[in-house]
Amino acid sequence: MTEKILLVDDEPLLLQSMARQLRKRFDITIAGNGDEALKALEEKGPFAVIVSDMRMPGMNGVELLAEVKDRHPDVVRMMLTGNVDQETAMEAVNTGHIFRFLTKPCPPATFIIALALAQRQHRLITAEKELLQQTLRGCINVLSELLAIANPTAYSSGLRIKHFVVLLAEEFGLPAPWQYEIAALMSQIGSVTLPGEVLNKVFSGLELTEEEKQMYGKHPEVGARLLEKIPRLENVAKMIALQQTHFEDYTEAIVENQFNEVITGAQILKAVIDFDLQLFRGATRGEALGRLRSQKGCYNEKIIDALAGIKAENEGQTVVLRVKDIAAGMVPVEDVMAKNGVLVIPKGQTITWSLLQGLINFSHQVGIVEPITLRMGQAVETETP
Repeated sequence: MTEKILLVDDEPLLLQSMARQLRKRFDITIAGNGDEALKALEEKGPFAVIVSDMRMPGMNGVELLAEVKDRHPDVVRMMLTGNVDQETAMEAVNTGHIFRFLTKPCPPATFIIALALAQRQHRLITAEKELLQQTLRGCINVLSELLAIANPTAYSSGLRIKHFVVLLAEEFGLPAPWQYEIAALMSQIGSVTLPGEVLNKVFSGLELTEEEKQMYGKHPEVGARLLEKIPRLENVAKMIALQQTHFEDYTEAIVENQFNEVITGAQILKAVIDFDLQLFRGATRGEALGRLRSQKGCYNEKIIDALAGIKAENEGQTVVLRVKDIAAGMVPVEDVMAKNGVLVIPKGQTITWSLLQGLINFSHQVGIVEPITLRMGQAVETETP
């Protein structure tokens, strides 16, 4: 993709002259003031570089570049001005975080070199961001696959609650929706340390012993520790750490030390996880919501009210298949059981490629209760910044 450059100046003749000199080397767009520049960034972008004059009617160059920094942080910002006093230069650097400060008249060779370096800086920024996104997505995919293999019951819970968590985050206007999607998918990652029978008792609604309650109560902390070292997942880890905290137990210390979106995200996880548990145990939607409402002080009532207005995802058409005909992406409507009574894949869990290989191997060695009723699912994709 061509790396576009936006030139902003209130002197039309100078602007057109610069554009003519540069168009053989660069993809140039021009704007006569700050408002035109912001409109061009929205409608004609993306741009790699913006070069602005300082003194313009209305919005000056520093104000424009500061606004660009907030709205389009990946755009490399430069200033080309005849106003060369030290105060202007300091303000441009400190407020607009500019890459280069050039003075008029600027020799064409100097200007061309500066633009080329700015494009290079933009490539470095975007390459680093893309690498981080790919690394983050890869980490989440690996962790998801490991959780699916180690504890399919816990993994399927994350898949089921993702839909509700993301929509609730949007309902409350929480920033960076991808964080809440990952928090949902990874909410049970700490369960890898739990014995299988403990988690099975939790999902079945059976009473836990005191020792088992303590073990289960520690899994959010374990999950948070697994994730907190991954770049950009710090807030996700904090949400997961707080996911079992009752609404009435949010002390002033917790509120003061955490961002609002972290607290709201954790409260969303608490409500949705428990709502999903009720549904998994066979409760109707109305019964599940009623049980949550009856536990005063346990949940944020605004979240329960919003949850009540969200419809479940369309489950799609069901099919009845034998193991050899199942494809990755399908979702079993009922638990997939081995002939010896072992739970192989719980209902509601998307069958990944690795799970499918395990299912096939299990069917050859032990045998699977067939046929299996499934619905057509969708590949799980996580959007990152």
